[in-house]
Amino acid sequence: MVTYMPTDTLSKTLAALADPTRRSILARLATGEASVTELSEPFDMTMPAVSKHLKVLENAGLIVRSKSAQWRPRKLNAGPMKDVSEWLENYRQHWEERLNRLDAYLTDLQQHEPFDPDPNKQDIPS
Repeated sequence: MVTYMPTDTLSKTLAALADPTRRSILARLATGEASVTELSEPFDMTMPAVSKHLKVLENAGLIVRSKSAQWRPRKLNAGPMKDVSEWLENYRQHWEERLNRLDAYLTDLQQHEPFDPDPNKQDIPS
């Protein structure tokens, strides 16, 4: 099995965000620092499995270890998500422009032709 290891920041961030467990960990850290034990509580997995997820998040720069006391809590570093947001913004603008053009086209069609939802219906004389 070949494992793909992304090297650029955006790829590392997207790869880290691709896993629902890691997204859940980030959501928890958005509320404040937490120890590995606290982060592992909601998951039905071993501590080494949680540690692997934390390592991926650390390698992507999404979390950092604090040096507070001996429990070395993790905390969120949302900086790399800004790169993802900026990258996605280009596509959001693209789709908004396309949808605006479609809306204008449909509005133009409605103004020039009356809309008939059933083009096969026949007028029945009364």
